[in-house]
Amino acid sequence: MEALEKILVAFSDAAWGLPLLILLMGGGFYFMFYSGFLPFRYMGHAINVLRGKYDDPNDPGDINHFEALSSALAATVGMGNISGVAVAIALGGPGVLFWMWVSAFVGMATKFFTCSLAIMYRGRDTNGHIEGGPMYVVVEGLGQKWKPLAMFFAIAGLFGTLPIFQSNQLTQVIREVVLIPNGIATTNPFAWNLGIGLILVTITSLVIFGGIKRIGHVAGKMVPSMVVLYMLAVFYIMAVNYTNIPGAFGLIFEDAFSANAVLGGAVGAIIIAGARRAAFSNEAGIGTASMMHGAAKTDEPIREGLVAMLGPFIDTLVVCTLTGLAIILTGAWQSADGNGVSMTAYAFNSAMPGIGSYVLVLCVLIFAFTSLFSYSYYGTKCFSFLFGAKYKHYYNYFYVCTIIFGAVASITAVLALIDGMYAMMAIPTMVSALLLSPKVKAAAKDYFNRMKTFREEQSENVASDKLKV
Repeated sequence: MEALEKILVAFSDAAWGLPLLILLMGGGFYFMFYSGFLPFRYMGHAINVLRGKYDDPNDPGDINHFEALSSALAATVGMGNISGVAVAIALGGPGVLFWMWVSAFVGMATKFFTCSLAIMYRGRDTNGHIEGGPMYVVVEGLGQKWKPLAMFFAIAGLFGTLPIFQSNQLTQVIREVVLIPNGIATTNPFAWNLGIGLILVTITSLVIFGGIKRIGHVAGKMVPSMVVLYMLAVFYIMAVNYTNIPGAFGLIFEDAFSANAVLGGAVGAIIIAGARRAAFSNEAGIGTASMMHGAAKTDEPIREGLVAMLGPFIDTLVVCTLTGLAIILTGAWQSADGNGVSMTAYAFNSAMPGIGSYVLVLCVLIFAFTSLFSYSYYGTKCFSFLFGAKYKHYYNYFYVCTIIFGAVASITAVLALIDGMYAMMAIPTMVSALLLSPKVKAAAKDYFNRMKTFREEQSENVASDKLKV
């Protein structure tokens, strides 16, 4: 296991080098300026689309805009926001949060382009069902000669979307916060981890074998409540430690450009750590969210791109920030033993003695399970693209088995595998989006011209009605 861990860490570190950082963050800045900061200029319209104002039940697709965003958020607003931020701060210091914010801002533009393309270049699987995602964008948008790049994405996606990080951290928090403090599971941790893993397999199987419509329905119900619950808990932590808030923000900004807190002045390392954890959390430029938004019931690519861009805002700028502040305000980043969910649990318990860790457990259960449900959909789409739609259900058997691996493996090995595969998935996603960006810009210009004409016609009709009265 130690040898495997070393191999995975070496692979992950090599993948997340300067070239990938330039591709992800440089590409995001390009999308932002090339679009004329469009994602930020049409936030209000994006929210109206999300509310269902423009829904048409006859549009092609499987789920509505809200369910598409909820399902994508079910995967992104997950353990990456609770454990991933803690891991980032443990490895890179408080300043890493600033670079996560920068990644999220450019990630909004990236999500707009990649998810618009997911609708614009939808393809069909071997059963004739409409599908979306980077592999179809590559084949339908760039042509069959680019298919090896699409297959590269799908192969990486089979492993990058495995539920091992979620099951690892969920198992850890159940053991360390619930069982061990109550005198349970104090011996033979492997057996207890295995048992928890088997329970997770059972619960996850009940949902994921129901398909995307069940996943979308469950996620649509659970995601809003989990975000609200988590936000309320952290707001309480902030209220208890309100005198430390200015100092916390000062530390974040100072360390972002000095990297002295943990990395001893290695500013480049802290930027990579921030981009790495932001990508793991909000998935901008990775391509997973494109697969979910590609299933939305719409024939307007720009409309879905606008909805998708809200993902990094909610995920990183809101939820990740709350986690980071809770850890920094309570001093957990300096005081807690270990990292991951244990550090976040320390922060919650220090602000809410006796009940804080249990509040976190409740949040973790919802965060982790919604991620477990949504990630399976990503993997089945990749498997379907590679081997045919009639075989895609076989992937779910492999998927649920890896939940057990995640439950018993070390967090280092688990994170290294997922990080490395995310890096591989980002290459086809960003390359295809950059090459096809003029298509998105042209479609956006056409869409907003049509919306302007529609609003002008509505205004004229209202004025005419008033004159008649």
